[in-house]
Amino acid sequence: MSESRRLLSVLFTRTGLVAAIVLALALSLCPCAVAQEAEEPVVEGAVAPIAPPTDLEAGDTPSDRGSSVTLTWTPSPDEETDRVLVYRVYRSSDPETGFEQVGRVAAGMTTYRDGGLIDGEQVFYRIVASDGETESPYAAVGPVASSPQWFNSRRANAMVGTIVFVIAIVYFVNAAKGGKELFIRRLAGLDEIDNAVGRATEMGKPILFISGLSGISDVATIAAINILGEVAKKTAEYNTRLIVPNADPIVMAVEQEVVKEAYAKVGRPDSYNEDDVFYLTRSQFAYVAGVNGIMVRQRPATILYMGMFYAESLVLAETGASVGSIQIAGTDAVTQLPFFITSCDYTLIGEELYAASAYLSREPVLLGGLKGQDIFKFIVGTLVLIAVVSATLAALGVTANDPITPLFVTGG
Repeated sequence: MSESRRLLSVLFTRTGLVAAIVLALALSLCPCAVAQEAEEPVVEGAVAPIAPPTDLEAGDTPSDRGSSVTLTWTPSPDEETDRVLVYRVYRSSDPETGFEQVGRVAAGMTTYRDGGLIDGEQVFYRIVASDGETESPYAAVGPVASSPQWFNSRRANAMVGTIVFVIAIVYFVNAAKGGKELFIRRLAGLDEIDNAVGRATEMGKPILFISGLSGISDVATIAAINILGEVAKKTAEYNTRLIVPNADPIVMAVEQEVVKEAYAKVGRPDSYNEDDVFYLTRSQFAYVAGVNGIMVRQRPATILYMGMFYAESLVLAETGASVGSIQIAGTDAVTQLPFFITSCDYTLIGEELYAASAYLSREPVLLGGLKGQDIFKFIVGTLVLIAVVSATLAALGVTANDPITPLFVTGG
């Protein structure tokens, strides 16, 4: 443009005004040469925008309490070139405006669950693919609304298991009530109770029953009270003294009634002494000191430890062993079992404590419940074994059509 102005100036001064006007008209009619100087060069290989995800679908989340919607989509084709880093999910109650980001998922994922919704309220969604800076065109879906479901299909296995368990319990309880003899594995510790009571009777010494330090809400304490009732029946028959010190006043009141009822059932209510079922203290080691004193003074022929025990277990068991008592323990406290096993003559481990009341009383309801539980455990154990074998074969790449091959090859 500066060159053109210089040329006009020269012509104006040399040839006059008429020639300059003619030249200016010619340049205005053909501006191509001047315009070409200002054109930007054309950029080749420009980056195309990110392709959006496709097949976006949204629906109420199945088998939930409501308030959520699940979105699914087909990934953007640009995932294959690593251009997509994240998918951003937007939501609005209007299909045209008001969309706000409610979530994001990493590339490679094709589902998103949006929670916190109001059941029955319709919403709209948009989802875009992004490289962290730019976004693709959006894929839209809606309207969709959340709602709660009555049945959780993902817990169908729990329902089936519960039904099988109830059927097993009902069947064996009815069978026991009908007089059918149900087999229960013999427990050496419980078989020894008869001998222990007889030994105490012959020696003229009492039996000491300790039901642990837990309250009445502990399942182990309830199991111990059930066993106490059966032991009390045997001591009432043999007219043997039964001493029951307690660390909880509520447990004491319950055990007093249990022992009293046991004596009445065998026709010896006059032999029951309420002072033999008494309260010591809630303090753990003060209780232990009191019980150890009873052991040393009374020197019981038999000591029964049934229930929940803590750090005092070894102190009690060692004192009982030092006075020459036959000791039978039963607890589900895993940390205390080693002390009872090493210090006592017999030990009921874990669930054997809960089976003891049914084993001793032979009550049809307790027997049927115990047998039904055992059958259900057998079924569950079998299913677990099948699942483990199937998973192992799948991991090894074995299919049903493959020939049987040895896992170990010898020789060579």
